[in-house]
Amino acid sequence: MQSAANGLEALKVLETFTPKVIVADWTMPQMDGLQLCNILKEKEEFKLIYFIVLTARASLKDRVMGLDVGADDFLVKPVENQELLARIRSGTRIHNLQNELKNIEHSKAVVELACTLGHQINNPLSSLIMAQKNLEIELSAKEKNNIKEDIYVINESIERIKKFVDALINIKNPEIIQYAQNNRMIKFD
Repeated sequence: MQSAANGLEALKVLETFTPKVIVADWTMPQMDGLQLCNILKEKEEFKLIYFIVLTARASLKDRVMGLDVGADDFLVKPVENQELLARIRSGTRIHNLQNELKNIEHSKAVVELACTLGHQINNPLSSLIMAQKNLEIELSAKEKNNIKEDIYVINESIERIKKFVDALINIKNPEIIQYAQNNRMIKFD
C-alpha cells in the first residue's frame, strides 16, 4: 500500500507501483482527485485501476461529473471505515475480474490469430506438396539420386511445416514466453 498527499505525488508513486484500487479525495492541493482520475483513465496501463473518490460534495451534478471523468465509485465524507474497506474489497474484486476477462480475451485473440495463420500457411503448403510430388514423378532415377539430399531436406521441411500448421490450428491454451532479446513467442503444447 502506498500513499500520496496530492495528485502530483500520486503520479510519482504510480511510476513504480500499480495498485488495484485508488482512493483519492476530490479536494487535494496541486491536483485534485478528479484531475488525477482523468489523467489515469486516459492511460492504457491505468484504465483498470478501480478509482474511488472521497468527497464532501453530495449533489447529483458532482457525482455525474465524477463518473463522466472515469471514477468508479464515490463515498461522501465523513466516511465510515467499514464501508470504505468494503468498497475497497469490492473494487479489488472488480479489478481482478476485469484483468481475468482481459486475459481471456487476449488468449482468445491469440487462438484466433494462430488458427488464421495455420489456414493461411496450409494453402501454399498444399501447393508445395503437389509440386514436390510432381517433380519426383518427372525426375528420372539418376536425377533423383543426384539431388536425393535436397529431396530429403524438402520432405523434412514439409513435414515440419505440416506439424507447425497442425499445432497452430489446434492450439488450445496459448502461453506467451520470453524469447531472445526481449521478444515473446507462443509456446505450443
